Amino acid sequence: MDKLEVIKKPIEKGLSEFKALFDASLKSSTPLLDEVLGYIKQRNGKMMRPILVLLMAKLYGGINDSTLHAALSLELLHTASLVHDDVVDESNKRRGQSSVNALYDNKVSVLVGDYMLATSLRHASYTNHIELVGLVARLGQDLSEGEIIQLVNISNRDFSEEIYFDVIRKKTAALFTASAESGAISVNAPKDEVEKAALFGEMIGIAFQIKDDIFDYFDNEELGKPTGNDMMEGKLTLPALHVLNTCANEEKKELALRIRSLSASKEEIASFVDYVKQEGGITYAEQVMYDYRNKALALLPEAADEAVRTALTAYIDYVIKRNK
Repeated sequence: MDKLEVIKKPIEKGLSEFKALFDASLKSSTPLLDEVLGYIKQRNGKMMRPILVLLMAKLYGGINDSTLHAALSLELLHTASLVHDDVVDESNKRRGQSSVNALYDNKVSVLVGDYMLATSLRHASYTNHIELVGLVARLGQDLSEGEIIQLVNISNRDFSEEIYFDVIRKKTAALFTASAESGAISVNAPKDEVEKAALFGEMIGIAFQIKDDIFDYFDNEELGKPTGNDMMEGKLTLPALHVLNTCANEEKKELALRIRSLSASKEEIASFVDYVKQEGGITYAEQVMYDYRNKALALLPEAADEAVRTALTAYIDYVIKRNK
């Protein structure tokens, strides 16, 4: 049995119900909207965040209608944010496939993203938990704030890991935090367990983003991203920040600032990528990622159902060992 099968085993029925609900939500009587939603639905990924919602609900009780609508609300919000991100980043690819804005245009992409955001809030209301409606709204704020912090940071002359973690807590980890927290809320888990669930999700989300950042140092056609793609967009992530703060000379720091300001050449970026790898940036990032994995696992209740605990352990190991 592969890792994904282990992860899904305790929630097979709930996951099947979620997928049916997800497919039904991405339909419209307006032909163009239905066409774009159909394309988004067809290229949807492994549903890792909805799976986390369902697993956490199973951990603290059992999957119910509120759980399914919470999972759908978060997945729609996440998907809408990706559609909007591709417009902001002027990206033509998403996970190796054409982005919505590449196939249609920016106007269509923004409007379809808005439609999905509204549908997300609609399903949040179907949970009959005002806490979950607030959670979804806060998540939308965090995602936008994370993007703005990252945008402002491009002009920052400091190489701050603290700012890096602030950005990823809001941009990536917030989705996993909300997923784990909403699963616990949907089954009326005690407040202290809801807080642990949220922290568990945050640890996974940070590890997930660090893994994504490590990918940027290696060619990966499946991701649709060449080596150094983040740096081409002016982003310096954990491997680079560590090296810049521990062993880089002024020449390398000035090059890093040129990368941030989008004035470095492709050759300079390639050279800087090699330098970060040689100076142990990847090794450091991997160690931090595994530290977050261990922090997450320490938060799981000792008395948890064995199959669910095994699935959640497999879940975080899948996150940090995936190849795309």
